[in-house]
Amino acid sequence: MNWTLEVVCVPVTDVDRAKAFYAEQLGFNVDHDSIFSEESRVVQLTPPGSGCSIVVGTGVVPAMPPGMVQGLQLVVPDVKTARAELAGRGVDITEVQVYDEDGLRPVRDGDELNNVGFCFFSDPDGNGWAVQQINARA
Repeated sequence: MNWTLEVVCVPVTDVDRAKAFYAEQLGFNVDHDSIFSEESRVVQLTPPGSGCSIVVGTGVVPAMPPGMVQGLQLVVPDVKTARAELAGRGVDITEVQVYDEDGLRPVRDGDELNNVGFCFFSDPDGNGWAVQQINARA
């Protein structure tokens, strides 16, 4: 039996601001924006090519304060290109960094980035994301 992770709830303070950030700045597809009542709205967004979506909304994750989710990770075949694209869309994103035996450090000429190249950003509420280069997923 396959068990697939399909949705991760991300707590936010302003649903419209979060929807704009994820759709317009990150380029996620808006799967649906469903309003059930004044207290219940669900916006599902999916990164291009991903089998897993995120959900933001009201009445979705009431026990979790906005900004609490950390370590969400997007995987791309070229982290430098992905970083440049996001920065070009106005995302406040770190420079590409490399994990080595001492932890994270700046990229040096000749560094191999496959599996160890990362950059980081947060959404407007402080939920933390990483972008990792994995060539095999291209």
